[in-house]
Amino acid sequence: MPERNFEGFAGISIAADAYGQEEDPCVLLIPSAGQSRRTWHEAAEALAAAGRYVVSIDLRGHGDSERPADGRYDLDAYVGDLCSILAKLSSRPVIVGASLGGWIATAALGEGGPDIASGLVLVDSPPRIDPDKAREVGQMLRSYAERRGDSIDFDPHTFEGMDLEDIEERLAKAASALKLPTLIVRGAQSELSSLESIKELTVAIADAEAVEIEGAGHLVATEQAEAFNAVLLEFLERRIPREPPEYQAGSDSRTLRDALGCFATGVTVVTTAAPDGTPVGLTANSFTSVSLEPEILLVCLAKTASCLSAFDAAEHFAVNVLHIGQQPLSNRFAMKGEDRFAETDWESWSTGAPIIKGTLASFECEKYQMQDVGDHVILLGKVSRVRFEPRRDPLLYFRGKYRRLHFA
Repeated sequence: MPERNFEGFAGISIAADAYGQEEDPCVLLIPSAGQSRRTWHEAAEALAAAGRYVVSIDLRGHGDSERPADGRYDLDAYVGDLCSILAKLSSRPVIVGASLGGWIATAALGEGGPDIASGLVLVDSPPRIDPDKAREVGQMLRSYAERRGDSIDFDPHTFEGMDLEDIEERLAKAASALKLPTLIVRGAQSELSSLESIKELTVAIADAEAVEIEGAGHLVATEQAEAFNAVLLEFLERRIPREPPEYQAGSDSRTLRDALGCFATGVTVVTTAAPDGTPVGLTANSFTSVSLEPEILLVCLAKTASCLSAFDAAEHFAVNVLHIGQQPLSNRFAMKGEDRFAETDWESWSTGAPIIKGTLASFECEKYQMQDVGDHVILLGKVSRVRFEPRRDPLLYFRGKYRRLHFA
C-alpha cells in the first residue's frame, strides 16, 4: 500500500498508509493511544474494496510518526495535527476515530467547524468515561512500554499530556455542536465506556445513531473486525453514499438548493433609499459582474423581500461586499423585523444610496434594469462609484454556511 506523510501541528511529521483510489470518497482512520495505523488494516482493506479511498494515520509519538521534541501530547496538539491533515486532503472525509482518536475528531469538528468532514464514526469514545479504568489502562500501557523499552512503537510519555477530568466538559460541549451524520460504536463488553454514556452522546449530537457489538470490548474494531466492518460500511452507504445525489426537474427542491450551494459565493448587503428617504437593505449572495463596457453588475432579490418595492421605486442602489469580520452585519440584514440601520455605520455619496462603512467593497449604482424571473427579481445596475479595501479578506458562503478563505 502507498505511504503518505503529512506535516502536523508545529511541523511534526505524521505517517500514514493509503488504500484504494484517490478519486473515491475519502475515509480518514485515527487510532487510539498506544495503537498504530496498522490497527485499522482490516477495516481499511474492506473500505477500499467497497470503493472508498482510505488514509490511516499514526498519531504523533506513535508508529512511524515523529515524537515531538517539546513533548506535547495534549488535546490541542492532536487537534492541530488533524486540522493540518484535513487541509491537505482533496475532499472532506468521513473521520473514523477510536477512543482518543474519536476525542480528537470531536474537538476538531465541534470547535473548529463540522463541515471540514462529511461524516463521523466514534468508536468507544464518549466524552465521559470511567477515569479509574482509563488510568488503569494508561498504567498498563506505560508498564508495557517500560518492559519493552525501545522495541515499542509509541512514546510512553504519550499518557502524560491528557487530563481526562479537564477535557470531559470540553468534549461534551464540542459534541453538542456537531451536526454531521455520526455513528457511535461501542463494544458491548467495554470497560472504559458505559451504555449510559453512549446514550448521552447520542442525544448530544444532533444527527447521531448508536450500535453495540457483542463479543467485543474496548478494541471493538479488531476484536470483532468482521462485525465492525459490516456496521461501518452499512452506515457509510446509507448516510454518506459513494454515488452523488441527483436532482430531476420536479423532484425535491432541497436537493437542487444543496447543489446550488456547492458554488461558493461572497456575501453582500444591497441597499437603497425608500421614497421617503428611509434607508433599506437586505443580505444577498447572488451577485456578479455582467459587463465592464458599460460597467454593469447584477444582484438577485427575492420577491418576498419586504423592501422590494423600495428598490422598484428607486433610481439608485448600492452593493456592499462584506469581509470576514462582518458576519453579524450579514445576519442583521437577513433578519426580519430588525431595525437594520440602527446599529450600522453608514453614509451616502452623491446618489443618496446608503453606503455601509468599512466593507470590503461598496458599489454605488444607477438602476439599469429590473427583470422579473421566477421567484426572484434581477436588479442590474450601472456602476458610478466604487470604494474597496485591498487588505481585508471576504466573508464567504458555501453549502448554507459562512466560510473563510483557507490559505494552504
